Amino acid sequence: MKFDIAIIGGGPAGYTAAERAGANGLKAVLFEKKAIGGVCLNEGCIPTKTLLYSAKILDSIKTASKYGISAESPSFDLSKIMSRKDKTVKMLTGGVKMTVNSYGVTIVEKEAVIEGESGGLIRIACDGEKYEVKYLLVCTGSDTVIPPIPGLSEVSYWTSREALEIKELPKTLVIIGGGVIGMEFASFFNSMGVKVHVVEMMPEILGVMDKETSGMLRSEYAKRGVTFYLNTKVVEVKLGGVVIEKEGKSSTIEAEKILLSVGRKANLDKVGLDKLNIELYRNGVKVDEHLLTSHPRVYACGDITGYSLLAHTAIREAEVAVNHILGVEDQMNYHCVPGVVYTNPEVAGVGKTEEELIQLGLPYRVTKLPMAYSGRFVAENEQGNGICKLIQDEEGHIIGCHIIGNPASELIVIAGIAIQKGYTIEEFQKSVFPHPTVGEIYHELLFS
Repeated sequence: MKFDIAIIGGGPAGYTAAERAGANGLKAVLFEKKAIGGVCLNEGCIPTKTLLYSAKILDSIKTASKYGISAESPSFDLSKIMSRKDKTVKMLTGGVKMTVNSYGVTIVEKEAVIEGESGGLIRIACDGEKYEVKYLLVCTGSDTVIPPIPGLSEVSYWTSREALEIKELPKTLVIIGGGVIGMEFASFFNSMGVKVHVVEMMPEILGVMDKETSGMLRSEYAKRGVTFYLNTKVVEVKLGGVVIEKEGKSSTIEAEKILLSVGRKANLDKVGLDKLNIELYRNGVKVDEHLLTSHPRVYACGDITGYSLLAHTAIREAEVAVNHILGVEDQMNYHCVPGVVYTNPEVAGVGKTEEELIQLGLPYRVTKLPMAYSGRFVAENEQGNGICKLIQDEEGHIIGCHIIGNPASELIVIAGIAIQKGYTIEEFQKSVFPHPTVGEIYHELLFS
């Protein structure tokens, strides 16, 4: 069977590439061995955000008296929360599959393997069938990192996958890893009444995100009862808890359950990249600004590049790759990709951080304001705090923005566009923000 293009992997990168290829007249085949939508739709972005929204509603009810609303003894039904999560996932994955099909793309829900190339065509094997294609997009995603912690193989632990399928809540939970995924689960389980401990090897949570907003989020959750162990290493896992070490001193955190959340790694094995001598770089496939690999007709998009393990990055990468195949001028721009933590309050950032600029030795200027400078924020967040921070270079161009406060996930795209377009403070000042909106914080900040 011959096709113009084959896509291996049906996550955000894969299904986006399939849609764009089909919409532009390319005969395309999409291979997915598990479920269309990939990790994001099935066991990542969508299910976690569905659970977090239920938790956010519960948080709102608990604090309703601040807004003059009486709502005594709020309760929840975990089975119904999980059922709604499953229903949401099913609806969205079904929608993606229907959309891909509508563009005439052939979907093969089996594992595909690259066999090599001959006669100017790349050969792929899948479920006993042979396929020949001119172009190939490899979008096989990533998987959870399982660190070599002594005792881990002898105990029952969760990764994000198992944590999304729970039937009952533990009384206590240790989360190993205080990155984005770890903090989102910490937020959910804390709202559900679980005693949560977060162990992080680094000096601050949330990895490379802005340290000021990360610290503010940590302080907020510490007030809510989450215990944090920073600069701390897990040296052993045993039945009923974990042994940690900090500054040479060991102690034990007792917990009913353990959730591993120390990162993800690109899925490079089994797909057959070696058959085409695809060059690797660090923890992923090496690509250029068009997502082209070392092979002139093979592209790699999404987590497999090991660069930006975010669904929205993968979507944009797929668009760039297909555009390059079609001869449309386009290239990937990573300096304006937002990152979001869907806790309550939300944290979001785009562009450079202060820490990154200090490390690079580059001059910069920061302006920041409390979110309370937005009237809408004050009206909707009784006693809530937060900040919005803009970073500019010597010429006044906006190069970074970092926010803590709801709805940071929606606000950050505004700054991302400003960075992408190369706006200066003066150019950004000419934007009109509707009143009253939380987004007016930018207007206040730009004139501060």
